[in-house]
Amino acid sequence: NSTSTMNSPHLRADAPPAPVPNDTPNESVGVIGGGMLGMYIALRLAQSGKKVTLYEAAPELGGLTMAWKLGDVTWDKFYHVILLSDLKVRALLDELGLTDEIRWSTTKTGFFTDGRLHSMSGAIEFLLFRPLNLYQKFRLGGTIFYGSKIRNWRAMESLSVEKWLRRWSGNSTFEKIWLPLLRAKLGDAYKRVSAGFIAAYIARMYQARKAGLKQDMFGYVSGGYARIIQRLAESLREHGVEIATGHPLASAVHDPESNQVNLTFAKGQARSHDRVVLTIPSPLMNRLVPQLSSEERERCDGVEYMGVICASLLLRKKVTDFYVTNITDTKIPLTGIIEMTAVVDPQELNGHALVYLPKYLPSDAPEFELSDDEWKQRFLAALRQVHSQLSDDDILRFQIGRARYVMALPTLNFSERLPPMETSIPGVYFVSSAQIVKGTLNVNETIAIAEEGLKILLPNRVTT
Repeated sequence: NSTSTMNSPHLRADAPPAPVPNDTPNESVGVIGGGMLGMYIALRLAQSGKKVTLYEAAPELGGLTMAWKLGDVTWDKFYHVILLSDLKVRALLDELGLTDEIRWSTTKTGFFTDGRLHSMSGAIEFLLFRPLNLYQKFRLGGTIFYGSKIRNWRAMESLSVEKWLRRWSGNSTFEKIWLPLLRAKLGDAYKRVSAGFIAAYIARMYQARKAGLKQDMFGYVSGGYARIIQRLAESLREHGVEIATGHPLASAVHDPESNQVNLTFAKGQARSHDRVVLTIPSPLMNRLVPQLSSEERERCDGVEYMGVICASLLLRKKVTDFYVTNITDTKIPLTGIIEMTAVVDPQELNGHALVYLPKYLPSDAPEFELSDDEWKQRFLAALRQVHSQLSDDDILRFQIGRARYVMALPTLNFSERLPPMETSIPGVYFVSSAQIVKGTLNVNETIAIAEEGLKILLPNRVTT
């Protein structure tokens, strides 16, 4: 029923909401979660005159965009790039005075198929791609072109991704290309995923092509996301935002007598605010917000997440010229190989190369309990199946990053079952990357969903 309020992640499920205190002088707002989503919301709330405190469980801001040290290099813990079409990210960087620090690169895409590396970085290489015959290439190319033009995302999320891809690409192309890629990214969970997932992915990658050149264009800010987070934190403080890192939330409870939302933290601290915005993964809501209704609790529990184990390798030299190497060999336990130095100038990395080896897993997968050494053995064995020339002497640093809640699984009719942004609890709001229903998880879509939340939090705000 498209008229049901519960079909929208933006509306409450019960009675019409009370007027939002958008113009309340000195209104106190607590924002839980210091990733890009929480930081962006905190900045806009502060700019509108709110008294904002940003709480982050970790010792530093950034969330999935945080940086870490790899030996003598500081760079992103998980891989990120900027697309030419990421207009919201680029607008934020311009606001932060970072536009002149963006560096753009043309990149290549590779496939490891049938035990060999193949380039698929342009029309000619697509036509020469040996693993597919001419008819299969025609079907694959038609699928990508058609997928890039789809605008009716609601219709797509009611279709199985497998059924849709088999229909447009054909069974043989699906088995050869799409199925290994889906399994590499989603495991067996691909069977529950909607066609909206692949349409959003195709659209984003298609938009990375610079008009006329038909080449993938990716960018980064000099210094990586560490530079972006640093400048954003400076802007938050300039606008009066109090930043409280090392504050893992224990509970958020509305007090009807004071009409305040009382926060308690795992280390014993307590604070109260007029309103609280939680930007946390959906499964954590039930544990941290005990006053949710039974329907809201069911919706929060119903969101499945994919997590990631991601190795960062600091190397003496590049292993490939491909930014992304897609793996279609099911015997290689990698989602892909990300050669960051195909985008980033090695001078940013003290003359070294940086490779990411991601492996996406369900958030409750037992593999998350494996030690770093066990994952190191698996990752290096897999990498050497593709790049046998890599020696131990080439590896300067090897570190494992883990995140259990990365991407909400876009299952069939996903948008109809999401928890709402405005909860049934007075003053409590939930704005999460799980509510991205028209695209794939990336920083640009994260800012877009933050803007959706701000329409509820600040209904009188004028946006450009």
